[in-house]
Amino acid sequence: MTKLSVNINKIATIRNARGGNIPDVRLAAINCQKFGADGVTVHPRPDQRHIRFSDLYEIKPIITTEFNIEGYPSEDFIRLVISVKPDQVTLVPDPPDAVTSNSGWDTVKNKSLLTDIISRFTEAGIRTSVFVDTNPVNIETAALTGTNRVELYTEPFARLFPENHENAISPFIEAATIARECGLDLNAGHDLNLDNLKFFHEKIPWVKEVSIGHALISDALYLGLENTIQIYKRQLSD
Repeated sequence: MTKLSVNINKIATIRNARGGNIPDVRLAAINCQKFGADGVTVHPRPDQRHIRFSDLYEIKPIITTEFNIEGYPSEDFIRLVISVKPDQVTLVPDPPDAVTSNSGWDTVKNKSLLTDIISRFTEAGIRTSVFVDTNPVNIETAALTGTNRVELYTEPFARLFPENHENAISPFIEAATIARECGLDLNAGHDLNLDNLKFFHEKIPWVKEVSIGHALISDALYLGLENTIQIYKRQLSD
């Protein structure tokens, strides 16, 4: 079954807007797991505008499922991740001022960089995933870096989905098939939501994990966190 990892960055954004510790991101991580999430994702950025570096150390001890840390592999980020030792690190090509992830890696151009960084995480016993688009060359080259997984950047799918479901999913099926043929496990994330997640999963049922934050936390404002996580989990049921 495809795992659901809940990205709790938006909860930290609300906390930081007011100061103090309400809402408590550590408690949110506990509750996400209690309510059925298969993992917790965070994406610390250099300006710490949502998840703070200190949050990672507070969250790690209460993880009973899987802990996934996303981010651009600056030297500070690499040291932070190796210190915290999550189950998985997802490498994204975001510049420091990016509002959100908006592209996958050019793995050909960055092959040497990624290979070196992935070897450091592998040595530390941390599973790696590389954020990629559907370009077959980027997926095939990612396989040469030593990564365990790739995560498909699904915003293009989500954007086209309302207009034409089949056209939206077609390049992702091809990309997912190539990843599998290359021996890579597959994750997916970005703009997956209650409108498109079930269709995506039905077409690519071998996805190991989807990471969802903005849509899920937004839905939880109306539906409640426990109810929302259960609804998302049902979209991933066989």
